[in-house]
Parts: sequence; structure tokens; C-alpha cells
Amino acid sequence: MELDPVLAPFAPLAGAWTTEATHPMLPGVVVPGTVTYEWLGGKFLVERSTNEHALFPDAIAVLGPDEEGVRMDYFDERGVTRVYRVAVEDGVFRVWRDEPGFRQRLAMPIGGDTMEGTYELDEGEGFKPDLRMTFRRSGAG
Repeated sequence: MELDPVLAPFAPLAGAWTTEATHPMLPGVVVPGTVTYEWLGGKFLVERSTNEHALFPDAIAVLGPDEEGVRMDYFDERGVTRVYRVAVEDGVFRVWRDEPGFRQRLAMPIGGDTMEGTYELDEGEGFKPDLRMTFRRSGAG
């Protein structure tokens, strides 16, 4: 399968991962889960995530090229939909959303069998740590 050259930097994500998540709203709680990244014809990368806690929704996202670079369309079981921008720059996977009153961002080193990063959230008072994620590879891409 030939990858779209715009998506090739995302290739290290492909495969299955076990995850652990923490959130400031749940001090001391570590939520296990899984994430898979699967190619759709080399033109899109599909992310599916499940979590073992009611406050952490299962979700699906599709990463694909558009006229501005790469976007990620996110959908979860609560009915939430969001559009993010995504990039891989200098070995760092970046995700961001700049909606007024609810901005989010993530910068996470990409590659290897373990990846860690913390989403930051700005609800109008500046960015603060939000969802912390650890990914451990459990299957090939």
C-alpha cells in the first residue's frame, strides 16, 4: 500500500496500543484503554479508542489531508464531534484546536514502543494540563 506523502509522517502511529489516561478531575485514577490506528487505503488513518471508565468516552477519529495540511475529524459516543489540526514536526505529533472558549493542544514525541503526552486545555484563562496519555505498543501497524 502506498501512503499519501502528506500522511507518511504519521506512519509510526499505525498499529495497536494499550493506553493509560489520567485527568485532573479524577485525581489518582488511572484509566486503562486501547487505541488502534489503521490505514484506509493509504489515504486516511483511522483511530479507534476505547476506555474502561464512564467519564472517558470511546471514540473514532479520521486523519486525512485537506487544503491546509492534515485534519482530524473526531466523534465520540456522547455525540461530540470536533475538528482538529494535526501535524508531525521534528518527531513530535501535534494536535490542536483553536475554538474560542475551548482551545486544546497536544505535543507528544512520536515513535518507539512507548509515547507519552498531556493535552492542555484553555477555556479562556490560558492553557492548563488536562488529559495525560501513555501509549504502549501492543501490535504491529
